[in-house]
Amino acid sequence: MPFAATVLTLYPDMFPGPLGQSLSGRALEKDIWNLETVQIRDFASDKHRSVDDTPAGGGAGMVLRPDILAKAIDHASPASDQRPRLLMSPRGRPLDQAYVRQLSEGPGAVIVCGRFEGVDERVIEARGLVEVSIGDYVLSGGELGAMVLLDAVVRLLPGVMGNRESGESESFEMGLLEHPQYTRPQEFEGRTIPEILTSGDHGKIAAWRKARAEEITQARRPDLYDAWRDGDEKS
Repeated sequence: MPFAATVLTLYPDMFPGPLGQSLSGRALEKDIWNLETVQIRDFASDKHRSVDDTPAGGGAGMVLRPDILAKAIDHASPASDQRPRLLMSPRGRPLDQAYVRQLSEGPGAVIVCGRFEGVDERVIEARGLVEVSIGDYVLSGGELGAMVLLDAVVRLLPGVMGNRESGESESFEMGLLEHPQYTRPQEFEGRTIPEILTSGDHGKIAAWRKARAEEITQARRPDLYDAWRDGDEKS
């Protein structure tokens, strides 16, 4: 069965967008995964198709109504649906490679794209939405976040990347940032490819790459380095 993604949004025309190009686009054409969009506004009951209202307790902006969003979720994801229900939210759990891989090994995902000031807390609780964040910043809505999540997941699906090793040696997969990469020409503006990489000694090459990955991670992401070092010492 293909990985099934359903996106609930007020702007379905934004999809597939970038997801229709490159690896994810080719995988979509090959039916390795499929994408459905659901217009949240279709579940509004008034003539203006209103989906939001003022926040209880006062404050700026508007909030997505729980009754309308619940109807959209129930339509897209009935009780028998085993896919996780996600809400793209700046207060959610950080999207990391471990969670991306976990999602890629499942049947798909139902993704709610928030707008305005947010979503009524009651529908988050009632429909078991898992809040996911792609970073410590605020976007106009969850659509771009959903695209980021899906792009990261789809590229890990079997048959999407031509070389399985490509996914296994990337940044975050082993707890470290990726080592430097080089290709032809041998010399570029006075800079040459490190000799070890053209030595043919695969053991030394692997050791060099691991050492450089450790150096880069320690310098740029000490938090990741400390977590990797602690895990490495326990194993």
